[in-house]
Amino acid sequence: MAVQKSVEKWKAKKWFNVYAPEIFGDVVIGEIPGFDEKAMVGRVMRVNMSWVTHKAEHSFITIAMRITSAKGDVAKTSLASMEQTYSYIHSLVKRGQSAIYTVDNLKDKNNKPFILKLLVMTSSKITTPKKTAIRKTLSQFLKDYSSSMDTESFVKSMLDNSFQQEAVKSIANIAEVSKLELKKIVL
Repeated sequence: MAVQKSVEKWKAKKWFNVYAPEIFGDVVIGEIPGFDEKAMVGRVMRVNMSWVTHKAEHSFITIAMRITSAKGDVAKTSLASMEQTYSYIHSLVKRGQSAIYTVDNLKDKNNKPFILKLLVMTSSKITTPKKTAIRKTLSQFLKDYSSSMDTESFVKSMLDNSFQQEAVKSIANIAEVSKLELKKIVL
């Protein structure tokens, strides 16, 4: 009897097409089953960024999208988080370099809070005071940069590397930076 009930329950579900947020082109990224539209709202779907953008350089990024609305068989999403894979972050850290991790609680120009985690790699080993100076300078740069734009344009600037270029310029006088990467952003 229990097997028959679970089969009937599964057959009662319908499939919803899940669409990526507008900043990624509003494309279908998959399907998920659900009983009704109310049950779909709030679910989080994780996919590889390269599936959405069709760019190989985004294959190390995982995005989480939260379903915000469902109508008919269409489920719309908003970006919940974006994260580099552990294997990619681990491959960046090399001997003879310094790795500097930063975690900043920021707000965009609409006063919407988000958390940004970055990894800064230097070309050679640096002293602890220089690491502290990099964190402090980068933190101030991030506050100024994020407060001048909304979250959507901030994410776009991270994807096209314009954010990374400006951030490296802001800390270039402290130490030579070989790489600045997004570790995670939580919206």
